[in-house]
Amino acid sequence: MHERAREFAETACDRYDFDPAVREFEAGTKTAKAAADAIGCRVAQIASSIVVTDGEAVAVVVTSGANRLDTDRVADVLGWADADLADPETVREATGWAIGGVPPFCHASDLPTLLDETLLEFDEVWAAAGTPAAVFPVDPERLAELAAAEPAAVAES
Repeated sequence: MHERAREFAETACDRYDFDPAVREFEAGTKTAKAAADAIGCRVAQIASSIVVTDGEAVAVVVTSGANRLDTDRVADVLGWADADLADPETVREATGWAIGGVPPFCHASDLPTLLDETLLEFDEVWAAAGTPAAVFPVDPERLAELAAAEPAAVAES
């Protein structure tokens, strides 16, 4: 197992008493479609962690791979004037992880987290486990609990 995926798994166990069944794919899972193809699930079951900022505050939005994030909706839910995608440096500083491998929890700092409500339609979703080639399955309600995430309508209509 890749060192960063192992670090995620160990942190999840230590902090949350959650033992993720991490799976790694040589071809990688850099896009939701690539992840779904490798796993054998629907693109909508890919739980992508996207870091957003209003220029000062930072938050994580766990969205379905089938949806495009609506940053205006995200800003409304968070009570921000606006929201934009965070740059790679901000992502790494706030979460401790690089873009493409950001898990929905086990971050370097305590961040507000939103969960795309469409993920709750599934019995199982798949999220990044610390690298662009590592993922783990989880019940979306359990995911919301672990990430202390507020379910919200964050997808474009």
